Amino acid sequence: MSRRRRQREDPTVNWVPKTKIGRMVKEGQISSIYEIFEEGHRIKEVEIVDVLVPDLRDEVIDINLVQKQTDAGERSRFRAVVAMGNGDGLIGLGAGKAPRVRNAIEKGIREAKLNVYPIRRGCGSWECDCGEPHTLPFKVKGKSGSVVVTLIPAAKGLGLVAGKTAKSVLALAGVKDCWSKTTGRTQTATSFSFATFEALKNTMKVMTPLDWRM
Repeated sequence: MSRRRRQREDPTVNWVPKTKIGRMVKEGQISSIYEIFEEGHRIKEVEIVDVLVPDLRDEVIDINLVQKQTDAGERSRFRAVVAMGNGDGLIGLGAGKAPRVRNAIEKGIREAKLNVYPIRRGCGSWECDCGEPHTLPFKVKGKSGSVVVTLIPAAKGLGLVAGKTAKSVLALAGVKDCWSKTTGRTQTATSFSFATFEALKNTMKVMTPLDWRM
C-alpha cells in the first residue's frame, strides 16, 4: 500500500495534536478513552476518538432543510443529526449544517465524536435479576426543547419500547431493553434525539452499589 493511500485512509497519520490530551494520546501515554473521562477532561480533537475508539459506528438520525432570512435574501442549508456509538457504553450525538447534505453529515459526525460520552448500564428492572448490563440501572430523564424523555429499566428480552429516533440512539449506546415515556413535540427528531442523549448521560450522575465496590 502506498504512503499516499495509507494517509488518505488513516486521517491520524499526519495528525499534529494541539492539546495536551492529544499529545498524550499520540505518544501512547493514554490508551483508553475512559482515562480521559475519569480525569474530567474534555475532548477537543476528533483524532483522539479516532485513535482510542476506532470501532465507533455512525447513523444519520435526521436530515432537514433549514432556511434563514438574511439581508441578502433567503439562505438555505441542510441540517444533519448524527449519532455515534460502539454498542458497548459509549454514545455521541452531533448536528451539522452545510449547503450540501454530505458536508452537513460530515460536520455532524465530527461534532458527535467530540460529544462522545460514557453511559452506565445495568439490570435495574424489578422484573429481572440477571445482573447483566442489558438495560439501565435506574430511571433517568432528559430534556431538549419541548421534548422530555424518560427511560425506564426493562426485563431482559423485552427489547426497546421507544420511538424510532430513540431506538437508534439507545441501540448505538448498547442498551438492549428499555421502556420509555415521552412528552412534547417528538416529531422534531433533533429535540427527540438530544433528549434521549441527555437521559443516557444522566446515568453517570448517580453511583450504584456495583460502583462502590470498585
